Amino acid sequence: MQDALWKMSAAAQAEAVRNAEISAVELVDSHLERIGEVDSRVNAVTQLLAERAREAAAGIDRRRAAGEALGPLAGVPFTVKESTAIEGVPTTFGTERFRHLVASADAPPVARLRAAGAIPIGHSNMPTLILAGMHTRSELFGDTVNPWDAGRTPGGTSGGDAVAVATGMAALGLGNDSGGSVRIPAQFCGVAGLKPSTGRFPADHRILGPDDPGPASQMLVTDGPLARSVGDLRLAYEMLTGTDPRDPRAVPVPPYGEPLVGPVKVAVVADPGGHGVHPTIRAAVAAAADALRDAGYDVREVADVPRLDEALDAYGRITVTEFAPNWPAVRKLLGEGGDRYIEMTMQQTPPASADEFMKLMGTWLNIRRSWAEFLDDYPLLLGPVFTEPPVEPGLESRDRAGRDRVGSAMRLCTVTSFVGVPGVAVPTGVVDGLPSGVQIVGRAFREDLCLDAAQAIEDRLGTLTPIDPRTGNATAPALGS
Repeated sequence: MQDALWKMSAAAQAEAVRNAEISAVELVDSHLERIGEVDSRVNAVTQLLAERAREAAAGIDRRRAAGEALGPLAGVPFTVKESTAIEGVPTTFGTERFRHLVASADAPPVARLRAAGAIPIGHSNMPTLILAGMHTRSELFGDTVNPWDAGRTPGGTSGGDAVAVATGMAALGLGNDSGGSVRIPAQFCGVAGLKPSTGRFPADHRILGPDDPGPASQMLVTDGPLARSVGDLRLAYEMLTGTDPRDPRAVPVPPYGEPLVGPVKVAVVADPGGHGVHPTIRAAVAAAADALRDAGYDVREVADVPRLDEALDAYGRITVTEFAPNWPAVRKLLGEGGDRYIEMTMQQTPPASADEFMKLMGTWLNIRRSWAEFLDDYPLLLGPVFTEPPVEPGLESRDRAGRDRVGSAMRLCTVTSFVGVPGVAVPTGVVDGLPSGVQIVGRAFREDLCLDAAQAIEDRLGTLTPIDPRTGNATAPALGS
């Protein structure tokens, strides 16, 4: 059993530790051995916390021996994005400037997973400062490789976590998402990912000192888990939800809402905004729709999502306006070529004036209202995560055409982050050797409905990981079921 520990689900790993079938130390060692075997090929884990993880595991084993009750994630190893603080470890953001920025405390989501018994096993790679593009490449740690095909990006900005989870180096990953940064790497690596509602999980996204960022950074960025199965994603969700005095944005909403009467209506939009969708992604949406119909959902194709182009424009203007004053200093931290993605964005989208910015804040609320009304009619929305299969590394930073192509493909992720609603990315299968998937979007604070629907899809279409890293576009069967 020990040789296969890293292949087990997070739920099964924790149960085995609680029942004394395995020790937490054995579980951690199994993952450390897996990291030693495969990370040199994918470069996902940046700061390995081997001894700290073993010490934490030994503490769990001592508590079990003493008869203490263990948490729902007892002994489960997880990775943490380089932008999220682990006490006593540098939070580098992938840049040389922050190489020695040692965190004084765990970020709230790390603390919550620890409290449930999970063990941070390492930081994970991301684009430099989360700003260098969608591809996971950082100044400090280099490129992370998609384990399905080295010629395709693993996505980002939480690509290190997605790769670590997909290859069995960790059972869970902790990323964050402000427009697809959890969901896109989930699709590109064949795992599941959750972007929660704004205010669902407590967080602390300050970088230096006590000052908080502006409204866009406060409202758009949400921490979220990645896992190989929807069941593990649900378990992480239950541990992460709640309030924390360090984050006044987090609201005390129960993790599960009231059951809906009758079959749950699902709106299906395969091509949001009518900007085009690749045939394999359209087929993935169709397969997921059929799975939901088979599960008893009331699935209906609708014309479109509300006000997509208007929302994309407002998102861009608000974020650029907030970001523009600091750009001259920030671009110096991005390393060679790391500024290209944001520089093209700044050139294309000029900052708003003060009067324009105030109007945009009203537009933001108005678009959120339109989406709330839409989701009142359709509690769930099924659509693409990214409207293409995984693209080549760095496409978004290559030129304006590449940047626009990627921005368009991730449009449903962008707009759902803008309106603050939850989304769950779930795999649907493998096409031409690459994973494909969809996302389920729901009403604010109804992550439970999204997870239920994602589970119904997974039950019918299966899981794709863990996998061994592949050097080319391969079609060999996955190790997982």
